[in-house]
Amino acid sequence: MTLKALEKGAFQLYDLKVIVVVPDGTPDVTPSTLLPCNAYLNDSFELRGELLFLPPGQGMSIYSIGSVLPLLAAKQRVTQPNDWMSYDADVACPDPLCPSRLRIKRTAIRTFYPDGSQEVEQLQSDVESQGQGEVVDVRK
Repeated sequence: MTLKALEKGAFQLYDLKVIVVVPDGTPDVTPSTLLPCNAYLNDSFELRGELLFLPPGQGMSIYSIGSVLPLLAAKQRVTQPNDWMSYDADVACPDPLCPSRLRIKRTAIRTFYPDGSQEVEQLQSDVESQGQGEVVDVRK
């Protein structure tokens, strides 16, 4: 990732991908298993700048999206290495009967310029956002 000195008025945000995952060892969950929250393993959506994109033909529960929505703006920002937002990436599904988690991954760094143009650089490594730290449980 290239965090560079920016011209006046320019700023950078991460593009994000949110993926439905389950903890290792969860019994009887395969990619074809419909989870209690009506998602399938590896369902996803992307946030590019301010725009949210779902793959064609795939839906996602508004409650699942709502559980991660407050975190996405913070996850898009450049953070310090010791900031928990840099390494914690999993959010518990809001359905108390569902074992899934929503994993937030940083996929690219997008630079916005004052003239309205944008530049996108794909990340080679997503180590900083694949943390297996504490799960943020939004149900509490």
